[in-house]
Amino acid sequence: MIVVPAIAEMRDAIARARATGARVGFVPTMGALHDGHLSLVRRARTDAQVVVMSIFVNPLQFGPAEDLSRYPRPVAKDDGLARDAGVDFLFRPGTAEMYSEDRAITVSGGDLASRWEGEVRPGHFEGVLTVVAKLFNIVQPDFAVFGQKDLQQSALVKAMVRDLDMPLEIVLAPIVREHDGLAISSRNRYLAAADRNRAILLHESLAAAKVAFDGGERNARALETIGRQVLESDGVLHADYFAIVNSATFEPVETVAWGAAAIVAARIGTTRLIDNMSFGDDEG
Repeated sequence: MIVVPAIAEMRDAIARARATGARVGFVPTMGALHDGHLSLVRRARTDAQVVVMSIFVNPLQFGPAEDLSRYPRPVAKDDGLARDAGVDFLFRPGTAEMYSEDRAITVSGGDLASRWEGEVRPGHFEGVLTVVAKLFNIVQPDFAVFGQKDLQQSALVKAMVRDLDMPLEIVLAPIVREHDGLAISSRNRYLAAADRNRAILLHESLAAAKVAFDGGERNARALETIGRQVLESDGVLHADYFAIVNSATFEPVETVAWGAAAIVAARIGTTRLIDNMSFGDDEG
């Protein structure tokens, strides 16, 4: 594995790889790698001769109440995990390399970026789309792999690629979960023991709605009520939302059809977690 700190060096490496006819897969991350990230690398490896991972803690996607300095940066551990997973090039730029002082352009996600996560975290998705657009322009992959856990983010990236005619495919990989259903996340490390036990209510609320759907319930409000009852059963979690949406537009639906998704976000102690579950597949 080669660690690449500079944009020009990354472009040169990709140019050399493409000269051999290699297909390039890309996994963008902010580091603090876990099994969820590594599953994305494994998915990329199945369809690419060259796999690029980026690790960049993007300041643009942190809000004023979110502590950028608190975000974990285990550099040596991440390097080892990426190497062992089969990453060929690890692109690790600094902030000054990615953003010049006179930077003027950001990428907006429109209405899709203003709902749900976008409403709770104003400006977050503009930061995400801006850095992802830059990374796509630098790496120029044939495809990029994103995790389903960040479903709204993935929908926005797909829309950006479509609307801006970016020549790559977006691949969505399944959520990786702990043994009890909790979606693996870099934020899980902040959970105290009691909060960790409560956190499984996110998955259980989604699963309860899915069971009702599988049993024939199609009214979105009824399914949301079922999910919220499970989510709020502990009396401690603070739910930002539990909703049934169109998984492409993230607009609320009235009647749930195959391909819709239940989405949830809640605060447990000082930690905020998100999760989702699609209807009409076996993901859980």
